[in-house]
Amino acid sequence: MTFSASHLPKEITSVEDVRAGCKIIRRGFDGMRAEISNVVVGQKRVVDMVLVSIFANGHVLLEGPPGLGKTLLVRTLGEVLNVSTGRIQCTADLMPADIVGTTIVDHNEATGSREFTFRKGPVFHNVLLADEINRATPKCQAALLESMQERSVSIDGVTRDLPVPFFVLATQNPIEQEGTYPLPEAQLDRFLLKINVGYSSRTELNEIVERTTTGKNVDTEIIVNVDFIIGVQEFARQVVIAPHIQDYVTRLVLATHCDSDYAPEWVSNDILVGASPRAAQAIVSCAKVAAIIDGRFAVSHRDIHAIAVPALQHRIVRTFEAETAARTSCSMVDRLLQDVPLFMMEDGNV
Repeated sequence: MTFSASHLPKEITSVEDVRAGCKIIRRGFDGMRAEISNVVVGQKRVVDMVLVSIFANGHVLLEGPPGLGKTLLVRTLGEVLNVSTGRIQCTADLMPADIVGTTIVDHNEATGSREFTFRKGPVFHNVLLADEINRATPKCQAALLESMQERSVSIDGVTRDLPVPFFVLATQNPIEQEGTYPLPEAQLDRFLLKINVGYSSRTELNEIVERTTTGKNVDTEIIVNVDFIIGVQEFARQVVIAPHIQDYVTRLVLATHCDSDYAPEWVSNDILVGASPRAAQAIVSCAKVAAIIDGRFAVSHRDIHAIAVPALQHRIVRTFEAETAARTSCSMVDRLLQDVPLFMMEDGNV
């Protein structure tokens, strides 16, 4: 079954409409997860977070050593979504025109004249895979910046809109740093989530070897179409978040700033630059999707905790002392989740 926007309620006028919409979205989510799992072994949390980001209309940065299936995951995602996909293999000699496209002089055989023709680059797809994005030069990274933020590109004075929906799924290798250009904070902030891809377990690795060395080919089925994705994004915006839950997200983000009244004492020693307002937007947007997947139409604290690490870790700049002590951004976010109280009155009392 292929899910489309027609399966979702056109208007939410009753509790039954809410339940029906949540049920359809969960079925679509479970179907996508199952199809991807037929190709990608393990990595359940990674798959779930990528799907949540898609439903929340955001870009994803996948970080992990080579050979863990990051590229395979992105390619499979494009197949189950029934959307157009493009790929950029980022290298030092990549040019911005290789990403956004370029204007060429073309010969019109009918009139015999020469005309300027714009040839679209791979960015003009619904899903763009930027493989090893930290190997692209700063000029190429800047070419992606407008695409990610504005969903459009400006070439030769003309602004061209990108297809809807549009997602950038980028991968990077955190181990090999030779010949890489670390992403600037401004571009990292455009990624809704940064997801760490870990190694497979013993059972999963045996399954990977079995699948890849016996010539077994797995065909994926189309589960959802573009209209369904857009419909889910609109439906998720209507999910309720209570004022005290939203205030908790606000205090959690403010706690990453050492000069904030909500920051624990250790933050001044470990965090040089805190998270931006986009971090709070990312947490709330993804938490709403997580609530729907869990069968609820209201965000809870556990949704915030499930999203906090991938939404905050790439938006925190560590101090030199924290880096030398090998304290990771993930561990800092986990510590903030423990230190920031769930409830706080306006006068500061917990």
